Amino acid sequence: MLRSKMLINGQMVDSATGMTSIIHNPANQEPVAEVSVGGREDARLALEAAQKAFPVWSGMTASERSRALHQAAGLVRQRAEDIGRLLTLEQGKPLKDARREVLASADVLDYYAEEGQRNFGEWISTSSRQVRSLVIRQPIGVAALITPWNFPVDLLSWKVGPALAAGCTVVAKPPSLAPLAATAFMQAVNDGIGCPGAVNVVHGPGDLVGAELVESPISRKIAFTGETGTGRWIMEHAARHIKRISLELGGQSPFIVCKDADLDKAVAACVQRAFSNMGQICISVNRIYVDRDIAEDFTSRFVERTLKLKVGDGLCPGVDLGPMFSEAQRQKTKDHIADALDKGAKLLAGGREPEGEEYSRGFFFLPTVLSEVNHSMKVMHEETFGPVAPIMKFQSLDEALRLANDTQYGLAAYIYTGSLSTAINAAERLEAGGIGVNVNNVMDHQAPFGGWKQSGLGRELSHYGLEEYLEIKHIRISL
Repeated sequence: MLRSKMLINGQMVDSATGMTSIIHNPANQEPVAEVSVGGREDARLALEAAQKAFPVWSGMTASERSRALHQAAGLVRQRAEDIGRLLTLEQGKPLKDARREVLASADVLDYYAEEGQRNFGEWISTSSRQVRSLVIRQPIGVAALITPWNFPVDLLSWKVGPALAAGCTVVAKPPSLAPLAATAFMQAVNDGIGCPGAVNVVHGPGDLVGAELVESPISRKIAFTGETGTGRWIMEHAARHIKRISLELGGQSPFIVCKDADLDKAVAACVQRAFSNMGQICISVNRIYVDRDIAEDFTSRFVERTLKLKVGDGLCPGVDLGPMFSEAQRQKTKDHIADALDKGAKLLAGGREPEGEEYSRGFFFLPTVLSEVNHSMKVMHEETFGPVAPIMKFQSLDEALRLANDTQYGLAAYIYTGSLSTAINAAERLEAGGIGVNVNNVMDHQAPFGGWKQSGLGRELSHYGLEEYLEIKHIRISL
């Protein structure tokens, strides 16, 4: 069985605790790997290694760091098949999607390899002829990166790429129940950049390893993707050292379909974004609002397309959806469905585990469609993080926007319409950090990603993501 160790100061090491855990495949619950499990001491050692490496890595020129990051991206691509397979085995998503995630992470490294060379300063004229002002941006220091299980490689690359490009060194805590692919990805990055201690990985529980990364005075920046409750805890404890934080938290994304929308495109996009990765995506479609005039047509097409999705082991060819990540996630999905049905919703598809021996040992669940829903139901105001698509009718755009904004979250929102006026009006009024107009994806390397309200603080991707790891310095010079 595979052994996965931690990465500290350029070396793969066992934990100081000597403890290990077994990672199981969610498709059949068979053991996949034995993982070293660390604690606060391991986190301290990793932070100290990153602190020691910081003068070396930050002292390189932007061009030198760029070449190192490009080399790291190349190694990730060379190892993409192996890393992708680990990802499917521990997380469950189809192998084609896992492979795509790993390759996309290499693209992020390449992007920041170039973006880091555009970290320009400013030469500012002042009111005095004898004084000049120079504004420069410098790396903030050691960054702690804490990431979730749904996209353990991709979301880590969004943090590692800009941090290293800025000149920061890092300590990453991958998800405890899915650390394998993330650790293998970081091994490739470490091998590529060739600076021991600049990249570190510590496995372990959040209340020990995560807490040390947040509370230690060594870390100067915390980047976290995960639950809103954990984000609040990080804000509170990071404040004791006045640390920079970026938080990408929960979501409850609405999908609005106007009566002038292209229904074929809207249905295909909505099904894909609602059920991809079994709905375990922060920008997954959680609520669907459809104009009353087209609701029946949209719903019938949506159900028809949903029923064609193939559920199975992610390693099997032709599978669209793998298992859910855990029994806890599956049970939460069941609870939300039961709550909706108790309050008057109608079940149009799914709502149960698939039948057959091949599904008996995994956390499988059928993609589910509900109609006749309302905002008293959990599926309409809590993040299910499962394959459930509730459909609600609306009469006017104002009503749809009011319903879409009726949430504590604000990560992503989508609208499909044939009217430019409607699109712009809705995009300006929707309360979310990313708006998809006739598209079901709000992520792009060149554009910022992040949330409003309780969906988080700060931005990832684009030059805004790089700036999260930089301090601004003003140098005033007398001539």
